[in-house]
Amino acid sequence: MSEKIKHECGIALVRLRKPLSYYVEKYGSPAWAVSKMYILMEKQKNRGQDGAGIANIKIDQRPGLRYVSRYRSIDPNPISDIFNKISRKLKKAKKNGGDKFSDELWLKENVAFTGELWLGHLRYGTHGKNSVENCHPMLRQNNWRSRNLVVAGNFNMTNVDELFNKLLDLGQHPKEKVDTVTVMEKIGHFLDEENEAIYQEYKDKCSKREVTEIIESEINLQRVLERSCKDFDGGYAMAGMTGYGAAFVARDPAGIRPAYYYADDEVVVVASEKPAIKTAFGIDYSEIKEVEPGHALIINKNGEYGQYQFIDQLEKKSCSFERLYFSRGSDPDIYQERKELGKKLVPNILKSINFDLKNTVFSYIPNTAENAYLGMMEGLEEYMANRRRDMVLEGKPHVDSLEEILSQRPRVEKLVMKDVKMRTFITGDSERDDLVANVYDTTYEVIRKNKDTLVIIDDSIVRGTTLEKSILKMLDKLQPKKIIIVSSAPQIRFPDCYGIDMSKMNEFVAFRALLALLKERDMEHLLGETYEACKLANENGVFENKVNDLFDHFTYEEVSQKIAEIVKPKGMKAELEVIYQTVENLHKACPNHLGDWYFTGEFPTKGGMYVVNKAFMNFMDGKLIRAY
Repeated sequence: MSEKIKHECGIALVRLRKPLSYYVEKYGSPAWAVSKMYILMEKQKNRGQDGAGIANIKIDQRPGLRYVSRYRSIDPNPISDIFNKISRKLKKAKKNGGDKFSDELWLKENVAFTGELWLGHLRYGTHGKNSVENCHPMLRQNNWRSRNLVVAGNFNMTNVDELFNKLLDLGQHPKEKVDTVTVMEKIGHFLDEENEAIYQEYKDKCSKREVTEIIESEINLQRVLERSCKDFDGGYAMAGMTGYGAAFVARDPAGIRPAYYYADDEVVVVASEKPAIKTAFGIDYSEIKEVEPGHALIINKNGEYGQYQFIDQLEKKSCSFERLYFSRGSDPDIYQERKELGKKLVPNILKSINFDLKNTVFSYIPNTAENAYLGMMEGLEEYMANRRRDMVLEGKPHVDSLEEILSQRPRVEKLVMKDVKMRTFITGDSERDDLVANVYDTTYEVIRKNKDTLVIIDDSIVRGTTLEKSILKMLDKLQPKKIIIVSSAPQIRFPDCYGIDMSKMNEFVAFRALLALLKERDMEHLLGETYEACKLANENGVFENKVNDLFDHFTYEEVSQKIAEIVKPKGMKAELEVIYQTVENLHKACPNHLGDWYFTGEFPTKGGMYVVNKAFMNFMDGKLIRAY
């Protein structure tokens, strides 16, 4: 993706299932879990840029001693910053403790981050300031271990106002009106109620100290989640740890946000991406399981675990953008899916170049589009192999022409490179535009001027500004006859409200194309009609996407053509065409991730439908704010 959009947060949870002494003896260090957490978080660094945090709980710590440790950081390299601090603590303890550094009891009583339960988080904020206070994990502290709660997650709620008001109805006074606080306080409230119910049952039968132990053994986290999450509307993979050592990872009922786990007799581990678990523990991908939608993986104080349903499941709509862009392409399934997305574009590409491969050069915009590029080239190779076979069988060519036929290959060049050292920090608009135009660089003297066509594949086109201000200007300097920009994702038409920072309608080049088509065909009155339809639907609780009706007036190809006109820089000499993936082919390539609301407007929750109507109303009202 040449234009960066904000990622989704990442989580990592590790529960040691044996005493710390086991890992000291087997692996020679009490830092085995530290190293695993570091790998899990580093391998998900692509999910977080604003900050990171980690929390650790020591189970059955002696009263009077700290049992929850936490570090958070918004350093430019927050993961390294956090683990360097932990490493310094461990090195100091080893130096001062000597032989005691191998003693489990001494470690747990004297050294932070030597507990059995770990929770890490990578933050890519879509709301709130980039301060350390906005970094997860969040703490809800109490003097009773069973009421302490540590929460971190990859989530976004569409109904924050509703959740906030429910907290008020419960008698609370939340310190902030953001989904992180409302989620934690809602879960915390019902955790408190669970504590209280058990206390009331046993208070007259046992001493208060004995009741505390009973509470920790009888708390039903499934019931806590059933009660606290029933009003949540959004996408979430939410992780929590209690002060007494139980933990959970709850996934939304439509499976929008990802969560995977692995367990053996030594450890239970959860992460947002499979490759992180694979790398950290050296296991087969087949051993990594998915946390089911509407279920929570719950790990009790004793390290026993299981999946438990806490909310009614919806139709599974796992986010397709995970497959297109966010997750690491080293996942074998994602790698193949991205290649398939590229391959499925080949028929339309061949039509656009009039099957003239001899005068066409293929390339890609770096990094995340590379897998789709490989698939595109694989599809072209298959086409050419079939073509050579047919020519040989049908034409029986002369030996000289046969050699030419057999040697034909697609022309490939590395044409687009990003200069990572360029920083567009100059404040003046004209100077900044000039820098943006030079963030990318190209390879010169490999294109035959006014003769070759360039086909450049990207994984998606969101706003179109980078194409207009940088890439197309740069490529046009090569003087090709034609430039074709190919997107392995369909047209992004609608905002996201489940974790990705794409929330304003006018940011999308597809929406700008829609507006241009409406104006061009004297249909702008439909904007006002749609505004009223959106307003009426939201006021009456009719959860339908009314903005989709506007797109229905135009074909997919008409919108693509208008996008090409919008992003074409002034003075560009080469002919320009933009080709988008179809939604149908997206589903064929990613059959298990059908969450396509960005492209179709089919939001999987009621809140999503409300948000898209609200986003359109905000656009019409000139409000440059989020719709949720």
